[in-house]
Amino acid sequence: MLRIYKSFLIFSVFISLFIFLACSNDQVNNDSGLSGTIEIDGSSTVFPISVAAAEIFRETHPNVQIPVGISGTGGGMKRFVVGETAISNASRPIKEKEAALASENEIEFTELEVAFDGLSVIVNKSNDWIECITTEELNSIWDQGSDINNWNQVRSDFPDVEMNLYGPGTDSGTFDYFTHVINGEEGKTRSDYTPSEDDNVLVMGVSGDKGSIGYFGYAYYIENADKLKILSIDDGTGCIAPSEDTINDGTYSPLSRPMYIYVNNSELIKTEVYEFVKFYLENGVMLANEGGYVGLPETNYQESLSIISMYK
Repeated sequence: MLRIYKSFLIFSVFISLFIFLACSNDQVNNDSGLSGTIEIDGSSTVFPISVAAAEIFRETHPNVQIPVGISGTGGGMKRFVVGETAISNASRPIKEKEAALASENEIEFTELEVAFDGLSVIVNKSNDWIECITTEELNSIWDQGSDINNWNQVRSDFPDVEMNLYGPGTDSGTFDYFTHVINGEEGKTRSDYTPSEDDNVLVMGVSGDKGSIGYFGYAYYIENADKLKILSIDDGTGCIAPSEDTINDGTYSPLSRPMYIYVNNSELIKTEVYEFVKFYLENGVMLANEGGYVGLPETNYQESLSIISMYK
């Protein structure tokens, strides 16, 4: 019995040592020598792509911390232009006043397109009276001064169901884009809706409210397709639903748009930041798909890689 126990003990020690050495080797292989913190904030729409990039990058660079915030494009820019973050996620181009503030604070930056989005109009899953909505109808619902609060005010054959609206807050680039293309002026909108910079809050609102209608990035619909119903959009040429093809070729109009990251150039010269941005661009299509969006043509990523190469 003692001999059996001793043999078992030796075997257990051997196995433990083997596991320890295997784990140690994995740790060595995964320890690239890079370390530091890359602070990212901004658009909740771009958030899924940047989170995917951060998580996969850290598999081989575990000592690089990459917190990703969702304060909205505008909220992220407020931090970025004063040097609080290394990278700002944005679902619209930087505004002139934001660029001016960056210049005042001696923040030089690089704009990089990372994916296409099809801003999606969604309703409750139980809604069985609408499949497609026109841009004119969206304008009548969302425009400043609109008093539409029932679906039968949109079309007379729609049921008598109270309508509740959910959409991004005013710090969101999605809000800026939607109000510009639907209401004709950035920021022009009715105020009596439920706003949030966190698209997950909007998902919960629409999925729990039969008469609801809302809008946000395509990835959040894909992630929650079992809880929501997406509408096709008619801009005068027929009803087009957002998909990888219609977003990429621009036929999902006018709600197709590029998405960006803005990188502080003084941060980009740091090895860990440069390597992360390089990884982001080299894997752009995969990361866009991972985040639920549509990747750019490969030539776009190669052009961006050539731009950042000067900071190597």
